[in-house]
Parts: sequence; C-alpha cells; structure tokens
Amino acid sequence: QVQLVESGGGLVQPGGSLRLSCAASGSIFRIYAMGWYRQAPGSQRELVALITSTDNTNYADSVKGRFTISRDSAKRTVYLQMNSLKPEDTAVYYCYFRIQTAVVPSPGDYWGQGTQVTVSS
Repeated sequence: QVQLVESGGGLVQPGGSLRLSCAASGSIFRIYAMGWYRQAPGSQRELVALITSTDNTNYADSVKGRFTISRDSAKRTVYLQMNSLKPEDTAVYYCYFRIQTAVVPSPGDYWGQGTQVTVSS
C-alpha cells in the first residue's frame, strides 16, 4: 500500500508565506505526477498545482506567480511554497500522487489526509 503524510499547514497573516510538504511511502514502483488540491468550506476541491515526472508544471490561475510546486524524487516528496498569501487561500490542502505500485500494474490516485491553511489577520 501507499501512505502520504502531509505537513506544514497553519495560521498565517495576509502577505505571509507557508511551505507544505508531502512524502509518499510504501510499495511504490513509479510516480507519474504529484500535486496539491484545496477545498474551502462550501466549495468543491480544486487543483492548485501539479508537477509531472518530467517536471512539467500546471498552476491554477489564482495562484500563478505566488505559489511554486517542486519535488524531490529521491525522497518521494512534493512541496508547495506559498507566498503572498491571501484570505481567499484559506482551505484544507490535500496532496495528490499518481502512482503505480509494485503490486497493481495500472497507476492509481492517492491522497494525503489534508492540512489546514488559514490566512487571517
């Protein structure tokens, strides 16, 4: 099985920064993509940023220029550096991995447990 463990959420003032991390472990054969989604109260889960195994990235328009996604393949970890945070960035952030395990030949989607990010003065 695969486990994803997130860290780095918290409370920050508008204009501040946070860095989220998510590490994958388990019987991983190949990682195709990693990313971050978020869900605010009363809203649907939305893509924040995605990075592929070839380092192609995709960002939501609302975070372009403020957030940066990166990865450490050796550590099987994805990061989200969030700068110039705004109150509307407040949400639960979920990491996402598309992984082929050593057991199942087709890739599957895996999610972290979620970490709360609150931007407020």
